[in-house]
Amino acid sequence: MQSPLQSPTASTDPKSVKVNLTTGTGVDIEWKDGHVSHYGFVYLRDACPCAMCNEERDKAGRKPGQPARLAPGALPMFKPAAKPVSAEAVGKYAIKFTWNDDHDLGLYSWKFLREVCPCEECKSASVGAEG
Repeated sequence: MQSPLQSPTASTDPKSVKVNLTTGTGVDIEWKDGHVSHYGFVYLRDACPCAMCNEERDKAGRKPGQPARLAPGALPMFKPAAKPVSAEAVGKYAIKFTWNDDHDLGLYSWKFLREVCPCEECKSASVGAEG
């Protein structure tokens, strides 16, 4: 994975970023290469790039953005949907959220967000690249 501090490219440099905290609809990014990405907040929380969440995902065999699976036979416990209570820019390269579960360790770099773009076009491209 490339360092978020390297020079951005048109595909990793946002033209505009809208964090829809009030409506709770997620984050919309228009990239300088013309691509548009929409990230739901639950998806972003499940994609948290901090070391703790990465380790938890790796142990479970999940990719960023995939929700945790229940153990066989376990009953789902109610928990409120993930939603940030605040969002702040980190320099010119990332955004940081404080979530309603008090988690606030993840720095979502523009490069990381482009890599985990959940749109069909990007999902198809990453499947083709892996396979």
